Amino acid sequence: MGKTRIGARDWAIAAGVLAVLVVTVLSRRHSDTALEPLGYAFYALGGLSLAASRRAPVLVLAAAGLSALACQLVGFDVPAVAYLFSVYATMRAGHRVATLAGSVVMLLALPPAILASSRVFSVSEAFTHSREVLQLAWLIAAAAAGEALRQAERRADEAERTREEAALRRADEERLHIARELHDSLTHQISVIKVQAEVAVHLARKRGEEVPEALLAIREAGREAAGELRATLEALRDDAEHPPRGLDSVPELVRQARTTGLDAHLTVEGQRAELPAAVDRAAYRIVQESLTNITRHAAAASASIRIGYRPDALVVQVDDDGKAGPDSVPVPGVGLVGMRERVTALGGRLRASPRGEGGFTVEAELPVARPS
Repeated sequence: MGKTRIGARDWAIAAGVLAVLVVTVLSRRHSDTALEPLGYAFYALGGLSLAASRRAPVLVLAAAGLSALACQLVGFDVPAVAYLFSVYATMRAGHRVATLAGSVVMLLALPPAILASSRVFSVSEAFTHSREVLQLAWLIAAAAAGEALRQAERRADEAERTREEAALRRADEERLHIARELHDSLTHQISVIKVQAEVAVHLARKRGEEVPEALLAIREAGREAAGELRATLEALRDDAEHPPRGLDSVPELVRQARTTGLDAHLTVEGQRAELPAAVDRAAYRIVQESLTNITRHAAAASASIRIGYRPDALVVQVDDDGKAGPDSVPVPGVGLVGMRERVTALGGRLRASPRGEGGFTVEAELPVARPS
């Protein structure tokens, strides 16, 4: 997965926290020194850094802590509110060790910083002052809140994965059931039709009779139906009996296509990113079915496969230089219908049509949800 980008929501949260900090500053008395404007700058820096809490929580924790210490050094006596928010964000991101280490450093560094500002003149006063700047109870509460939300999100993710795995198991069982039913009933009937048509054509030719066009059509239809059914059964069993494949397996498809004599080339564009499992599987199936159609029906010499990673979508395009022309009408076979159903189910778009320069193109655009 690509790095989380800083979005409008992050800036809105940082601005809201900064507003809270301003109110906190204005409601408290603090030393009036020449360095007070610098204290305001450090305090604002700590608040604004929270915009990057999701992208780089540990760095934000360090920035908020250093800003709080810098405020104390220049005599700007205000609580470390931004640091508490950064503790919450870092714990929510799962960085427990960094949060604990940073908090220990802050608790140990605050008294010396307060002493160095010459606002107090004894160690006991410095420790008392540091408790006002960063109260231990609030620090623990911020860390506990971040950890609690992280655990809740983790449990929700696990529950979602469990539901998806159960749905996949049910789908696999249904696919195997369908494959068995097709094999036990439809395959037999089609085989009988195909064999009877082959025998009838053979006998007619043996007798020197003209073979009726209808009989030839039945024979060809039987062959096509048997081939399509066999491919469908293979796909159903492959989906159910083997782990689902994704784009990582596309190079293997390209190598297999080359063994048939097809000059196939794969191009990957954009920055590779982790994809939702459904999108990954659908993209693989689109490439697989497209190459299967090319090798069976297109009479093509070459094919190009392009995988394009966009910020909000994955684009899969397969082109060939086969016999299809600009005026050709694509036949909506089982493979093309299956591709369209997969893409539509994911909210995407599929274009399958002849190319102007000859050949055929299949282009699918699959939406990919990205965090804001």
